[in-house]
Amino acid sequence: MKHYLGIDLGGTKIAAGVVDENYQLVSRASLATGAGRAFDLVLSDIVKVAQQALEKASLSLADMRSLGIGTPSCINPKTGLLVFANSMCWENAPVKDQLTARFGRHLSFANDADCAALGESLAGAAKSFENVVMVTLGTGVGGGIILNGQIFNGCDQMGAEVGHTTLVFEGEPCSCGKRGCLEAYASGSALVKQTQAAMKANPDSLLHSLSGGNLSKVDGNIAFLASNAGDPTAMAVIDRYLSYVAAGIANLVTIFRPKVVLIGGGVCQQGDALLNPINQKLEDYVFAYSAIGAPKVRIASLGNDAGIIGAAMIEDHLVCCCRFEDA
Repeated sequence: MKHYLGIDLGGTKIAAGVVDENYQLVSRASLATGAGRAFDLVLSDIVKVAQQALEKASLSLADMRSLGIGTPSCINPKTGLLVFANSMCWENAPVKDQLTARFGRHLSFANDADCAALGESLAGAAKSFENVVMVTLGTGVGGGIILNGQIFNGCDQMGAEVGHTTLVFEGEPCSCGKRGCLEAYASGSALVKQTQAAMKANPDSLLHSLSGGNLSKVDGNIAFLASNAGDPTAMAVIDRYLSYVAAGIANLVTIFRPKVVLIGGGVCQQGDALLNPINQKLEDYVFAYSAIGAPKVRIASLGNDAGIIGAAMIEDHLVCCCRFEDA
């Protein structure tokens, strides 16, 4: 039996797991990231978590066919540096060289959303589909694209940043420094801002009761709860928000025509209240829908395990047109 080690590095948690050749998790371990801590301390914990996962599986690093890690940003192939991870307070961080030295062997790298998409295509809601687009709706908007069973992120491995495609020209400011990004309209954070704005304009809305009248306590669930209860203000907020999400997904469908589109991240917990309107709105937003239709949008099924499984399998499932040493 072949085994692979996958590591999922996030702003909240570092998770690692041993995955077998059937894409099943044999073991897993995790630690809090403690974002904002010293770079060296986080790297030490990455190695520690990986070792814990190996010990739980009664295997060693030498038993692993390959190692892979999903990171909350891209690795620049020209410099080998992790470009920018705002959740980690890292910019141009030497993650590749440092972890290669600490593990003493080659690691494959990919964006964490790419890893989640790959994991879902191998063992989750998109299992057996070779062409998949996944969009994660959380604090930001992430995306992963699987083409012909391989992670696709461009010739320099820095593409597929779907959250930073422009949805509204010169629109709302985004955390990346641009304006009008999909993330600025379709993330969970954007939904909170949209809900707060609606509350200020509509003091009689049920949204005030559900949040105790405190704008700082608004989260991504409140608008859905109030909308499900029939509150007109909340219904308008959710309808507008889901229009943004559907428009972003429609752009990806029109470009890539995947077999299936998956939604992950915290917002996907809304289930059918999220899916049904989005699938309906795609009829208006996808090019030539009346002639060729559109793939159904589904909820991702593996949760946090998707990133570990995908990271473990990066080496065998990455379209690599531009390697580090060639850049």
